[in-house]
Parts: sequence; C-alpha cells; structure tokens
Amino acid sequence: MPGIVDFPQIVKEAMEQYRGHFANECQLRHFGEYLTGLLIADRKSVLGMNSEFAQTTDQSCLNRFMTEVEWDEEEVNDRRLEILQEEESTRYSPEGVIPLDNTLIDHEGKLIEDVGWYWDHAEERNKLAHDYLFINYVCPSKKHYPLHFRRFRKEQDCAETGDEFRNHTDLAIELIDWVCGKGIPGHFTYDCYFTSARVLNQVHAHDRAYVGDLKANRNIFHKGEKMQASAFAALVPVDARKLVQYNERMEWYFTKSFEIPEVNHRVRLVFIWKDRTDKTPTKILITNQTRWEIHRILGVYGKRWTGTETFHRDAKQHLGMGACQLRDGRGQTRHMHLVNLAYTSLMTQLRSSRSRDWALARLTTIGEACRAVLRETLRKTIEWVIQKVVEENYTGKHVQIALGLA
Repeated sequence: MPGIVDFPQIVKEAMEQYRGHFANECQLRHFGEYLTGLLIADRKSVLGMNSEFAQTTDQSCLNRFMTEVEWDEEEVNDRRLEILQEEESTRYSPEGVIPLDNTLIDHEGKLIEDVGWYWDHAEERNKLAHDYLFINYVCPSKKHYPLHFRRFRKEQDCAETGDEFRNHTDLAIELIDWVCGKGIPGHFTYDCYFTSARVLNQVHAHDRAYVGDLKANRNIFHKGEKMQASAFAALVPVDARKLVQYNERMEWYFTKSFEIPEVNHRVRLVFIWKDRTDKTPTKILITNQTRWEIHRILGVYGKRWTGTETFHRDAKQHLGMGACQLRDGRGQTRHMHLVNLAYTSLMTQLRSSRSRDWALARLTTIGEACRAVLRETLRKTIEWVIQKVVEENYTGKHVQIALGLA
C-alpha cells in the first residue's frame, strides 16, 4: 500500500517490546519499516517495502540494516519467545507439541547465498530454493508459532567454503538439543523423513516423548525375526483391528510394542487402515510412549500439520517468507527471524475474547489479521490526507507529492 504515513498499532507495540535490542532510533525505525512491509507491502523485497512509505530514507539504509548493522537476531528471537510466555494462550505447557519439518522456499536469484536446486516432492519438479528446517510449538489453546530454524547447505557449498557439512539429521538433532537446552516442555512429532534411529534415540535420551510417521519398509523385530513393518501389518487379522474416531474420521487400527534395529529403546507402533479389510495400512505411527492410549498418540501426531504446514503456508502467502532477494546469508537469516516475529505478533491477536481496537473485529486467521492491518493503515493515510487538506490547505498535487505518489 503506497503512501504509508504511520506504523500500524501492532508494529508500534513490537517496536516498544524490542527497543532494547537496537542501538538507536534509526535502527528501531528500520525494524518497524521491515515489519510493516512484511505485514502489508505488495512486494516484500527491501526495495518494495521501502517504497511503500510516504517519507523514508533510501532503500540502501534498510538493506544495510538487514546485512551490515550490528544487532543480535538470536537475542531478538529469545525476546520473542519470552513475550509469548506472558499470555496464557501462547505459553509453554507440558502438553504442548513440538513439530519438526523442513520446507523449500522458492527463489529466482541464483546468486543468493545457500540457494540450490532441490526436488520438490509435492510439486514433483526441481526448483531453485532454500531448504529450511523449522521447529515449531503448538499450545493446548491451538495457537502455534515457530521456535527456531536452520538453513540447509549442500555438501559442495560447504566444501568450497571450508565449513562443516551437516545433513538434515544433524540439523534436526541440533534443533532438538536447542529446544531441550532451553527447557521448553512438550512432545516431539515429525514425519517419516525424520524418524531415523539417530533422531529417535536423541529425543528419547532427553527423556521426551515423540510420535512419528514410520516408513512401511522399515525393519522391525517380531518374535526374534527381522521383517518389514508392512509385512507384519499383512499378518494382522481383520478381527484384531479396532475402530477409532478422530477428527470426525473413522479408521481402524492395531497397536503393538516392538524393538527396531539401531533404536536403543522399545517402541510402540500403530497401524492404521482406512477400511477394516484393507490389506495395506494408510499410515504407521511410532512412539516411545508404549503406554499411551490411541487418542493421545493421534492427538500429538495430528498437531504436526497444524504446527508446520499451516505456518509454512501462511508465512509464504501473507508474510513474504520467500520474497527476500538479499544475496547475503546473514540478511536471509535475519529476514526469516523477522518473518517469525511478524507471524508471532499476529498469532497473539487471533481468537481473542474481544476484537482489537485497530482491527475492528475478532480475527481468526493470519490472512484476516494482515488485511485488518492494511485497513488500519489505509484509515490512517485517509485521516492524514483530510487533515492536510482541511488544516493546511494542501491541494491534490501537494498530497500526491507528500505521499510519494507524484
């Protein structure tokens, strides 16, 4: 929205909350500009966000704020998580769920640091992208937000710079250790890509629960014999399968404890069929909680979608997760931290008991919240124009020049 004359209320609140992490008012203003741009700018590149404001500095200043100016993005992230603990609906809980997943973020520029060609299984094509691992948090209130992330680097790129190569499992374990080191409570969940023995053992070593998705060809031990999980599923008689209803779906399941090669603890598998007589299960879940009942297992795993896919979709569609064109890796990292901050700021506004003054209505989705911020900003611009015309006798041409629209 060209012609922004004032920061939205939600951005003003964030500027006060994070003021202590920036050295001066100029840095704080650039923080506010970038956050505002992520929320409502049509083009969420540095140039695009800078051009939305009626009066601002050259776009190179905002660029330097993201790539050169000294401010600690890790401290900002810690502060973001601290703020979330001040409200009951976003506070950590022993019943919280911690989903882990990766996502590809499309880019057009080949010179952006760490960008490479990756195969997208959902779209069945190669794409130029960043590969990020995110670890998120889902509260009992159903509100959710990102905790932290890691950006994957290809082995060839690490060899060229002399840096240590870390594969997806290494990065996943690093994020798990970070969560446990921070004392963040909750149960971990992830899809079959992350249910390697190393990841399962690491979570279990922290004395944490996990629920994951197991590949059907994974080996298990049954009566001393090694076989694939799918082979055991074929042995389960139809009359041993039990009906379970979850999220308005009726499915059939069978559960049993097993030992798995290289996994240093006993696990419980849940085989799920869409119809009772189906030969092949639609999903196999794995957990180290051998005494949990079926609804609790399904409940934890069900929040994997809420905590990862929903965040990835909203951040890409509404908050410019993949719009950053900065070539510098530090700038890309800071961009992602500020996307997380923007997402968090909006999430705290959703499903409140009353409507926010600036929103004029109760908000239920991230998209609705972004549109409410845009409407608030438009109202402020209209009020500014009326004031200038009435009190200072601005002409139409004067207004256009002042708003940067001439």
